[in-house]
Amino acid sequence: MSYRTLYLVCYDICQPRRLQKVHHYLQGFKVGGQKSFFECWLTPPELGDVRQKLTELMDASVDRVHIFQLDPRMTTECYGQASTKALDTPFMIL
Repeated sequence: MSYRTLYLVCYDICQPRRLQKVHHYLQGFKVGGQKSFFECWLTPPELGDVRQKLTELMDASVDRVHIFQLDPRMTTECYGQASTKALDTPFMIL
């Protein structure tokens, strides 16, 4: 059984068509985030697939993608209009 790990996927894609493709692809994995920062719960095989697909979609000479593994045990700090309400809501990835 593969366990999911929380990742933050951030991207800066220079060309609008590639940007749209990357954004659309990551929509299938995100559980939270906004614009070009997505929180994704991924299994190791899914992480491999995401890495490979993003490599195919981006132009490595001008675009940037960062994938950070997050520790779900960390305390969430919210400021301004931010809320942890969405973080406490159960979700299912199909």
